[in-house]
Amino acid sequence: MSEQAATAGISAREAEILTLVGEHRSNAEIAAQLFISVRTVETHVSSLLRKLGAPDRRALAGVARAERTSQARAGLPAPLSPFIGRAEERGALRDALRARRAVTAVGPGGVGKTRLALAVAADLAGDFADGVWFVDLVPVTDPAMVGAAVAAAIGVGEQQGRGIDDSVLGALADRRTLLVLDNCEHLSDGVAPFVERLLTRCPSVTVLITSRARLMVPFEWVYLVPPLSLEGRSDAVALFVDRAAAVGWTARPEQLDQVADVCRKLDGVALAIELAAARLPALGLDGLVAGLTDHLRLLVGGYRADDRHRSVRAMLDWSEALLDGPDLTLLSRISVFVSPFTASAAAEVAGFGPLAPGQVVDGLGRLADQSLLSVTASAGGTRYRALETIRQYGTEQLAAAGEADTTSVAHLRWCLATVAELAEQPSGTGDWRAGFDAAVDDLRAALSWAVERSDQRADAHRLALSLAGLAFSRNLVGESQQRYEQAAALADDPAGAAAALRSAANVAACRMRGDDAYRLWQAAAERAGDTAAAARDLATATTTYFRKSGAFAELPPRAEATALLARAHELAGDDPAARASVALADCAALGYAFFAERAEATAAKMTSLAERAVELARGLDDPLAECAALFALAGAQRRAGDTFAAAATAGRRVELLDSVPLTPGVADELIDALLIATATSIGVGDLPAARRWGRQLRDLPVLAEVGHVATSRAIMADAIAGQATDVIAASGRFLDGWTQAGRPAARQFGPVAASVAMIHGLRGDLAAQAEWDAVLDQLGVTPADRAGYSPTFDAIMLLHRGEATPALERLNPRTGEPDAWRNGILLHWHVALRAEAAVLAGSTDATALLAEARPIVAGNPAVGAILDRAAALLDDDQERLLETAAAFETAGCPYQRARTLILAGGDHASTGRATLADLGI
Repeated sequence: MSEQAATAGISAREAEILTLVGEHRSNAEIAAQLFISVRTVETHVSSLLRKLGAPDRRALAGVARAERTSQARAGLPAPLSPFIGRAEERGALRDALRARRAVTAVGPGGVGKTRLALAVAADLAGDFADGVWFVDLVPVTDPAMVGAAVAAAIGVGEQQGRGIDDSVLGALADRRTLLVLDNCEHLSDGVAPFVERLLTRCPSVTVLITSRARLMVPFEWVYLVPPLSLEGRSDAVALFVDRAAAVGWTARPEQLDQVADVCRKLDGVALAIELAAARLPALGLDGLVAGLTDHLRLLVGGYRADDRHRSVRAMLDWSEALLDGPDLTLLSRISVFVSPFTASAAAEVAGFGPLAPGQVVDGLGRLADQSLLSVTASAGGTRYRALETIRQYGTEQLAAAGEADTTSVAHLRWCLATVAELAEQPSGTGDWRAGFDAAVDDLRAALSWAVERSDQRADAHRLALSLAGLAFSRNLVGESQQRYEQAAALADDPAGAAAALRSAANVAACRMRGDDAYRLWQAAAERAGDTAAAARDLATATTTYFRKSGAFAELPPRAEATALLARAHELAGDDPAARASVALADCAALGYAFFAERAEATAAKMTSLAERAVELARGLDDPLAECAALFALAGAQRRAGDTFAAAATAGRRVELLDSVPLTPGVADELIDALLIATATSIGVGDLPAARRWGRQLRDLPVLAEVGHVATSRAIMADAIAGQATDVIAASGRFLDGWTQAGRPAARQFGPVAASVAMIHGLRGDLAAQAEWDAVLDQLGVTPADRAGYSPTFDAIMLLHRGEATPALERLNPRTGEPDAWRNGILLHWHVALRAEAAVLAGSTDATALLAEARPIVAGNPAVGAILDRAAALLDDDQERLLETAAAFETAGCPYQRARTLILAGGDHASTGRATLADLGI
């Protein structure tokens, strides 16, 4: 918070609102984003105007923009020591970034590129409305993971239908942002194409790169970072004096010339100067000068062919000369760690002859004292980390000593032990997440090393498989699929490869990537090794085609899936699991033909096939197989018009999976089970169950980054109940998720958009209602689709406004209009609201419509109460009317309770209106 805001006594909530005012958000938009009422926003805005002395909202937005400048720096790591000098370089690099969109700060290791980049990024924070972000690429060993590192830094997760790189590009597409990519030299093959795509698709993003060498691409502007100045009271001397003071050594005026001499001998390299200053307490200035002179003499005429490392190598060779044998060995061996590591991890990896494990802890302390290692405290204990230039130097020394492979094998063994420990811990805890996050970059590095060596193939397979499972538990679903596929490629036996491919297929299904799941099930069939397993995989590929057709980027020809199913029938034989899978695929094909294509299919045939699939699945004693078969049965029951049976079956699916560990296969089935259970519960008026399951779906970790899928059912359940505040809050996440996914056509989300539009209509916000009606069009919803739900939602709005006759007209089927509502989940609501609209409109058909609706909705508590209310209104029976208010309360439908009280009039109406206000209507 800025000084002005802090002085004015701005609260944390007011600071949030101030930021959104600066983004020109309306009070309604702010309320939706912060999950508070519009009235609360208005109160806070009034308070801000008073506290900040702003005359109007426009002036308040100006204050917010000033506040945002300081907040923009939040994406940068806080410097632990002051930035010294470099005024000229700082200005030149700043000017370059204002004139160019991609600037690479190039210089030798240790010259100070990172610190200069951070200082310039902080200087420019006010120029970038959407902030500056720092991405440390040191731990990244795979060029393909550059986008993942950027995503982690800016807080973007993988979105439905796109990889992590596209998710980042989508998130930054309309942002004015400065992105700092630090230490790129080892990832140029990944950085260059990523930056090119970023600049092409994100026109307001600027990139500052630090590297030892330029990317060699045409869009790059190169800025050469020189060593610190060495003339007069130079920047180099100022840095030395500052860092010496930090370790308790104060330079006297008469010593400054000698300090300048030290800095010249170190070529003005910032890292070398800092390391030299850190040695002063032990050596003193004279000892330091003597050591440097003797050591540098060894390099005269002995420059490396690669000139970039000359100054850093001089400094590192000098540091090495100050170490004894065991510490030299330790420094080189711990270079295999790419992330901060604990002393126990170092002992496991580096503690082999001639270095005993017991010597490792003492050695780490000595290396830290000499600034060769940084030390940080964390929840998991003290961790050590070598600066990247030192780590690379150690890697070279390790190879020169002939210990690179031995140490890498030890590191691989440590990684395998680490994943085994993580696999045994509960994955939902904060400690588990911290442990995984601390180890994951080393796991990736060890895997990258192992896959290149044929003698490590078995361990590489084990590590890839373990990392895939852990990544899934950490909600890194894109990487999880990638690692499962990698494990399959590394497997020596067909069965192991097929098992990994099945897991990959299930993860792809959780990601709503139907194309990948379909491909991977077929690949599993090819590697299965026996005909029964191949039959199961082909049948599951077919089921994926029909059940998840909406999740395909491009659906293959129907004949292809039909051929796969025919082949599965041929291969299944008498194998029980294969027969169950084939039966489920048959159900999926028939259900698709009816629901997607409106093909003729009798309810009896669909039910018979589904019951057979359930029978076969139960014989396997496999909850997952049974749950999948129950999906088919619920569909058949819906086709037969038995909504209550379908709801019970859908609930049974969720119950089956509640006690099963959340593997990728279980997660995929649970997502579907919750989607259907929520929908069918809405249909039968069990709103408490619908809201409970809708929230369970919303809170599934695997859907954390797919907001439109996660919130879709909770929004509908809350809308029917009338919980307007909850609907508006969740609708923001829905819209964000769909936008981040690229706003694809997705007709299945039509009821969600329609229900949000209804809520805005009940609130009288016609502009917002129109916006969500437009979302319906953008989702690709057809008139036939809308016939299943729009009349119901429209009627609720019209009846709320007292427009009974238009509501009745909307609910009566029109000539030529599709009647999909007759099989939709809102059938009960439709017929009950039609009867009530007829009563309120004074229609002569009211009595007949009430009688017609009774048998249809029998057993539905919420909709039954609507009919009872309509009958009480028709009979002008006040006592019975008020009884329905209690029935609505029991059914978990507060909106209809409030509306009943308003219809009752008098003091009851005041209570009803107060209830609506509490609901956000």
